[in-house]
Amino acid sequence: MEGKHTQVLDCTIRDGGLINKHHFDHRFVREVYKAVSASGVDYIELGYRNSNKMFSPEEYGTWKFTSDEDIKKIIKGVKSTIKIAVMTDIGRVNMDDFKPAKESPVSMIRTATYVKDIDKAVYMSNHFNDLGYETAINIMAISRDSAGDELDEGLKEIEEDSRVKIVNIVDSFGHLQPRAVISLMERFKTQLKSKLVGFHAHNHLQLGFGNTIEAINHGADSVDGTVYGIGRAAGNCPLELLIGHLKHRRFEISPVLELISKEFIQLRREIEWGYIIPYAITGMLNEHPRTAMALRETKDKDNYREFYEKISSGYMD
Repeated sequence: MEGKHTQVLDCTIRDGGLINKHHFDHRFVREVYKAVSASGVDYIELGYRNSNKMFSPEEYGTWKFTSDEDIKKIIKGVKSTIKIAVMTDIGRVNMDDFKPAKESPVSMIRTATYVKDIDKAVYMSNHFNDLGYETAINIMAISRDSAGDELDEGLKEIEEDSRVKIVNIVDSFGHLQPRAVISLMERFKTQLKSKLVGFHAHNHLQLGFGNTIEAINHGADSVDGTVYGIGRAAGNCPLELLIGHLKHRRFEISPVLELISKEFIQLRREIEWGYIIPYAITGMLNEHPRTAMALRETKDKDNYREFYEKISSGYMD
């Protein structure tokens, strides 16, 4: 069966929180946790664990700093076998904020890195391994950083010097075409002989789901999705499509569909995500979507031609 052994991680709260500075209330997060748990997904990523000395708690919400105490409030009384993950950013985390895994509800820590900082990600992941956690490294902006020898050198360092469980290919700018996904999967699988390889897609060119399926078809051990595709800018591979495609008996789509009806239709009216032309433009041009996100906050948010001509010529105010 296609993808029979592929693990699925839901990162609704973590990636979705990039839209609203992680200001989800506990009731909403608990509803997501209950529905995703009931769906049979393997992991749920409940935000970042960044340092409150580097980000203001007055500006950012709970799930920018995800504490064990807040996680315990969310999961209390819910029968679930799902494992909980949190993400860390290099240079934005206090390593002392992590207790040993046996004292924490968190099972996995994922460290986000660019290719140039893979050595730092290896160091952090090994530290988290020493504390008893499963670990993953997410290599971001892969569409910008896959050329040349630096990526191969980084993968070699991960293979030889780290005890990380999973290495995730992250299409941060939503730029990858299916052929590039296949090439990257083959490259990672060849060089990371003792690691699992995962894939995290963004949907700027409406390829988030399709690229994820290509990754599965070419050996992805783990893939990410979000409920209703929520996530920064154009969002991510929709979890409901992923579950519907992976026709395992252990997956159940109904709880996610009910969650979308009850929580996400209204949320989509309040905050914006999904395929919109400015995000498509940044995806085509392999640019970070921050310029498109800024445009959507202005009165000229639908002036697509001017935006395209400015960004494609390298000129932005």
